[in-house]
Amino acid sequence: MRNERRRSLLDALDLLARPVVVLDAQGNSVFLNQAAEQLFEVSARIVAGQPFARLFVDGNPIEQLLDEARARRFDETRTDLRLARFGREPLHLLTSVSVLESGPGDLLLEFAELDKRWRVDREEHLLGSAQANRELVRNLAHEIKNPLGGIRGAAQLLETELASPALREYTQVIIKEADRLQSLVDRLLAPHRQPRMVGDVNIHEVCERVRMVVLAEYPHGLSIRRDYDASLPEFRGDREQLIQALLNLVRNAAQSMKGQGEIVLRTRIARQVTIARQRWKLALDLHVIDDGPGVPEEIRDRIFFPLVSGREGGSGLGLTLAQTFVQQHGGLIECESEPGRTDFRMLVPLP
Repeated sequence: MRNERRRSLLDALDLLARPVVVLDAQGNSVFLNQAAEQLFEVSARIVAGQPFARLFVDGNPIEQLLDEARARRFDETRTDLRLARFGREPLHLLTSVSVLESGPGDLLLEFAELDKRWRVDREEHLLGSAQANRELVRNLAHEIKNPLGGIRGAAQLLETELASPALREYTQVIIKEADRLQSLVDRLLAPHRQPRMVGDVNIHEVCERVRMVVLAEYPHGLSIRRDYDASLPEFRGDREQLIQALLNLVRNAAQSMKGQGEIVLRTRIARQVTIARQRWKLALDLHVIDDGPGVPEEIRDRIFFPLVSGREGGSGLGLTLAQTFVQQHGGLIECESEPGRTDFRMLVPLP
C-alpha cells in the first residue's frame, strides 16, 4: 500500500510542468521529474542515489538548504539560487523548498527559471517590433517609390533642356541621388519580393561560404575560428537567404572590429526550445561571437530596427534583413553584447 502511494505521488510529480527534485536527508537524489531532467540535462536514473549538489560547480547553496531543513529552521521556504554547471551556462532559479513529513523523500525542491520569463518577454517584444517594423518599412518604401520615379524622370527631362554643362551637373546629382534612394528602397522590399527557394541545407556549408567571403574582404588581421557540431543534421530551408543572413551578421562583426580581431562561428543543437510560443524539440543554435568593442549601449534595444546603425556610414539594413530572413524560417536572432564580447545567436527550428 505504501509503495503504491509512493508510486502515485511520483507519477503526479512527473506530470508537473515545473522542474521538481526530491532528495533524502543526506541530499541524495531520490527523484527528478521529466522537466527537471531537461532543466539540469541529466538522467534521473543515472543520478539516483547520488548527491544532488555534485551536479554543480559550487553545491554549497544546496548543502545550506539541506542543513537548514535538518535543523528544522523551516517547513517551507522560497529562495533565489544561482547554480553554476560544468561546461554549461549557469542557472538562475527561484526555488521553493518543502520538508516532507511523509512521502518518497525528505525534501522537495521546485524550480522556476528567473531568466526564462525575461527571455520570453524579450522575444515577444522582439518579434512584435519586427512585425511592426516590416509593415512600416514596406508601406514607407512604396510611398517613397512612386514620387522618386517622378523626381528622376523630371530631372532627366530638365537635363535635355539645359544647354549649360554646369547646370547639367546639378541634374546629374538629382538623378544619382534618386538612383541611390531607389536602391535603398529595393533593399527594403527585397525580402518580401523574392520567392523562397526551399531545399536541403547543410549549415556548415553555409558557414564556410560566409567565412570565405568575409576573409577575402579582410585578409589581414581578422581570423574566423570554427567551432562546429558535426552531428547537426541537414534541414529544409532557403540556402541563399540563410547565407545572406549569416553574411550580414559576420560582416557586421568584422566591420565593428575594423577587420582586426577574432570571430567565432559556433554551431550546436538546442533542445526543447520555445520560439514565438511554439515548442520545438530541436533547433539549430548558431552563434557569431566577436571580441570587438560591442554594440553601443544607446542602440542595443534597437539594433534590428531598420535604418539604425552604430557604424558611421552604415545603412542600418543588414541586421534588419538578417532578422527577416531568419524569421521567415520560423526562427529568431538574439544579441547579447558588452565591450570585448558580442554574441549574435541565430535559432532556427529543426522540425
